[in-house]
Amino acid sequence: MKRPWKGQVEKPPEDNVPRHDPNNPLCPGSTRANGEVNPEYDSTFLFENDFPALQPDAPDPGSDHHPLFQSKAARGVCKVMCFHPWSDITLPLMQPEEIRKVIDKWAELIEELGPTYPWVQIFENKGAMMGCSNPHPHCQVWASSFLPNEPALAERCQREYLQKHGEPMLLQYARMEAQAQERLVLENEHWLVVVPYWATWPFQTLLLPRRHVLRLPDLTSQERDSLASIMKRLLTKYDNLFEVSFPYSMGWHGAPTGSHLKEDMSHWQLHAHYYPPLLRSASVRKFMVGYEMLAQEQRDLTPEQAAERLRGLSEEHYKITAKEGQAGL
Repeated sequence: MKRPWKGQVEKPPEDNVPRHDPNNPLCPGSTRANGEVNPEYDSTFLFENDFPALQPDAPDPGSDHHPLFQSKAARGVCKVMCFHPWSDITLPLMQPEEIRKVIDKWAELIEELGPTYPWVQIFENKGAMMGCSNPHPHCQVWASSFLPNEPALAERCQREYLQKHGEPMLLQYARMEAQAQERLVLENEHWLVVVPYWATWPFQTLLLPRRHVLRLPDLTSQERDSLASIMKRLLTKYDNLFEVSFPYSMGWHGAPTGSHLKEDMSHWQLHAHYYPPLLRSASVRKFMVGYEMLAQEQRDLTPEQAAERLRGLSEEHYKITAKEGQAGL
């Protein structure tokens, strides 16, 4: 898409984050807003969000019989999960075995919260551009008493597709993308990453398992190792694109839980979405405004062009390459 305006110019993220800041509430040994002191953790660390958007005892809003004013209580729990004790590291700079521990904890959370709540949303907002107020590597987990809008849409679409075509939609889609290759970014024995055919964000990607998997706890040990590997490779490519700690929002979608655990959910396929905002450089982002909010999203480059750009990038992180270059001087 040709536009005279090249996008909003943002300040690039700072690259001088201290490894440990005693005033950072996510660091080991730091005191959080509620007065609790974090343990001296050396791997992942999970705690209740001090400012939760969902609460288990949220009051009922009361009834209104008019169809235009319907409401229900939104109840749930919100947790924060730190990936690593260091603040100056991100997932692409972590070792695969460290990422594997993150994946295992994600799966544990689905098993822990799933029996109580119909939806458990794991998501990461990386970078100030995506509203992240703390540089420490972490994600959030919101478990809700209801099925939110996006998962509800995914539920309906996947169910209808299986009924009509006799195969889970995203399982068939993954196989077709693996054959076509043109939108494929990365693949290994158990996973593939594509820029989806319907992508609207410039370097949006979709992470899919090759076999039929409903939820994170269903992954085998080998699949979890392969997932750690392909996540590291993808996120390294993201950082290398503009040689910056690449901002994004990502999250996992798996089959709904709660009472749905007893239902046939074979139309579902586990997958993760990555939505990065950067458009042309480390400081130019895309905004979804105007026509895109009111009518239809517009593409600044095709999915095939985006996939080709990402495929061509090195899988060695630019910071490691720079250190090796300095060591050789």
